[in-house]
Amino acid sequence: MPAALVDLEGNLLVVREDVGRHNAVDKVIGWALLEDRLPPRDCFLLVSSRASFEIVQKACMAGIPMVACVSAASSLAVETAREFGQTLVGFTRARDDGDGRMNLYTHPERLDLSAAEG
Repeated sequence: MPAALVDLEGNLLVVREDVGRHNAVDKVIGWALLEDRLPPRDCFLLVSSRASFEIVQKACMAGIPMVACVSAASSLAVETAREFGQTLVGFTRARDDGDGRMNLYTHPERLDLSAAEG
């Protein structure tokens, strides 16, 4: 399962894989630590699985303000993200025509959604 750290322009800073999604997240955070990039407040964590409480907690402890996942977020993950001011996005889908989709669970004020509103 891959996990990645992405900057605000959408550039992949690092991608790490592991059999377990939690280990992949640990590897991404470890990379950020070794590169002296903690806390990466200008980035978000992208995971290719569901967002569990543990993934949200790890991102929060590393100072990552947003987590995006391609699947659902658990109710405990949503509750944790809400409590700690973290933006949590699920079911992210990007399309070539720019008509992407997502579920925004917590703290939407961090995202500029003006293009989607028109």
